Amino acid sequence: MAPKQLIVFDFDWSMADQDTDRWIFEVLAPDLRRKMKDLKDEIQWTDLVAQSLRELHGRGGTRQQIEDALRIMPFHPAMVRGVTALKANTSKADTSFLCLSNSNSVFISTILEDKNLQTLFTEIVTNPAEFQSDGLLKLRRRVDPDGPQHSCQIGCSPNMCKGEELDAFLERHGKAFDRIVYVGDGGNDFCPILRMRSTDIVFCRNFRGLQKRIEQEGKSKGLKCQVQYWLGAWEVEQMFENLTPIA
Repeated sequence: MAPKQLIVFDFDWSMADQDTDRWIFEVLAPDLRRKMKDLKDEIQWTDLVAQSLRELHGRGGTRQQIEDALRIMPFHPAMVRGVTALKANTSKADTSFLCLSNSNSVFISTILEDKNLQTLFTEIVTNPAEFQSDGLLKLRRRVDPDGPQHSCQIGCSPNMCKGEELDAFLERHGKAFDRIVYVGDGGNDFCPILRMRSTDIVFCRNFRGLQKRIEQEGKSKGLKCQVQYWLGAWEVEQMFENLTPIA
């Protein structure tokens, strides 16, 4: 039986080369993007995106406009090649993919479908969203603010603890992975990588929040996994190609 490995992706600035939440408004309503920047310390981020989507809809923004904007968001061909080749290459390992993202289900699924990657992930764990009949994209937090909250002490945002979500995914799938590779960039990717083993690897994007947290907190928080840094998607493609066989 081939060894099993799990590739975990954050989405914004990790799989894609932009931030979905910000990109939509930069393309369709720059004044709303500015307003979001001004309010980001006052309103929880997912709630702020939901509010901005309501404002966009109220001024005539359409589903078609949102989907068209997502389809032109930067997404490097090397990333498409890299994940496609890794999933297809079963000679070294049986590879599964998990997405852990603070974006939302509509943004992610629209982009993945455009890149012909709609079947890549076993699960996409993110904030739920759906288009209503009047065209409004309704977004809500993954963790309902009126229900039980997550117990993260590492600094995950209220809508979702990626560490708890990774643990829950592994429980659902029997913790049967011989290696986990985590591709991330943001400070909220620090919590899940603290749960990884010395045989696991994080592919950390340079010059963003995750690198800062690894350098400042990794040792004191007991980070065990291996760390490899990258800047462009072409490097991730090479890193996937160069993964050593699992012993």
